[in-house]
Amino acid sequence: MDLRQLEILRAIAETGTFTGAGEKLHVSQPAISRQVLLLEEELGEPLFLRQGRGATPTRAGQKLIELGHRLLEDLTNTVKQIRDEHQELGGTLRIAGGMTVCLYVLPPLLKQFQHAHPGVEINVITGATPRLVRQVRTGAADVALLTLPIDEPSCVVLPAMREELLLVMPRQHRLARRHRVRARDLAAEPFVLFERSSNTRRTIDRLFTRVGIEPRVVLETENVEILKALVATGIGLTIIPYQAVAAEVAAGQLACARVMGAVLERETGWVYPRSSHVTRAVGALIKMFETVRPSLRLTSAPPGSTRRTS
Repeated sequence: MDLRQLEILRAIAETGTFTGAGEKLHVSQPAISRQVLLLEEELGEPLFLRQGRGATPTRAGQKLIELGHRLLEDLTNTVKQIRDEHQELGGTLRIAGGMTVCLYVLPPLLKQFQHAHPGVEINVITGATPRLVRQVRTGAADVALLTLPIDEPSCVVLPAMREELLLVMPRQHRLARRHRVRARDLAAEPFVLFERSSNTRRTIDRLFTRVGIEPRVVLETENVEILKALVATGIGLTIIPYQAVAAEVAAGQLACARVMGAVLERETGWVYPRSSHVTRAVGALIKMFETVRPSLRLTSAPPGSTRRTS
């Protein structure tokens, strides 16, 4: 048995006839029949049921067709991978991410990536997580950096980073001088938060449920810049990733604090289609992220310090 014979079986299954397989592979019909006969003699059982001009795979035939499909796909991907290794990266890389990722993670990452791989054209897609997962699943995006968990069997999910979520408030707020805030002090406060459908909001809601608080949410949006603007004008408090507010805190425009007795974090990960071949561009992007991650402000704790959560 060889790969050519497996290719012939697949062509017969796809066209439904020996003649169609011959036309597809540019081989005569007698040559196709001869190869099938040789396989049937080797295995000792028929691989196709002949009905007039048509041919339907038997159970044994179907098993060989499935084996052939896997082997031929692996062979094609391996050959492509070997060829790619000797070529400069090019083409288009479509990256999906939420608003915070697009604002604070992708800029430094893509700056380094484009410097290393100038031949790659980059398209960035943003939006809500369910939409972005669909983009990856349907092939409209090559890879996404999304808040976990992501439950999508057709995709690989690779954890990439953990971000601290902090309570953010105006500098003049009564709690602004505190580095840690008691949960019960938040019971009467208005909040502007991420939308309920987001994984980050689910993390925040679990905190409120655990401490027995029903927050008074006056506005919901997935736009972290809108949340910060609303906090600055005194509309309400928010809970967002530290890296999204680090610059405003350092400039004295906003204040942040941890909630006592709680570890508020969100995990973000790479999401890409589950296949036997990951493109070189996606692999290079994920690898380069590891060199960028130490420069991201993922926690408010100073370097080398130990975070206190209670």
